[in-house]
Amino acid sequence: MWKEFREFIARGNVIDLAVAFIIGAAFGKIVTSLVEGILMPPVGLLLNKVDFSSLFYVLDQSRGMPASFADAKAKGIPVIAYGSFINDVINFLIIAFVVFLLVKVVNRIKSKKEVTSDEPTVKDCPYCLSTIPIKATRCAHCTVDLKKV
Repeated sequence: MWKEFREFIARGNVIDLAVAFIIGAAFGKIVTSLVEGILMPPVGLLLNKVDFSSLFYVLDQSRGMPASFADAKAKGIPVIAYGSFINDVINFLIIAFVVFLLVKVVNRIKSKKEVTSDEPTVKDCPYCLSTIPIKATRCAHCTVDLKKV
């Protein structure tokens, strides 16, 4: 079982996924910083000096009106923090758009690679004339050993 686990981890796909996850987490932090520190302050300024991260709605006003979102959290007053939700939606949209662009570029590179490949990928078996992969050493249809041919 240990051997199977080591083989599983050593596969390229698992390592690629781990690297992608780490880079994605770092990229998420960059986008969060971009949205909260660079994009939202000018948008808030245009909308009458609104700070989106501090927008909230108090659910239980019998406990008093908190002065800020941090004050509401400290006092344990239930609130709906729709301002941070707006920031998170903008974060998601930016990340989704960048991933879309990345996938689009990768697909374009793959399609160019496939089109420019002039090497044949299949051949005909000399005995049964079935189409087989170019690297095949035995015909899948008539089972003739192609190394001896």
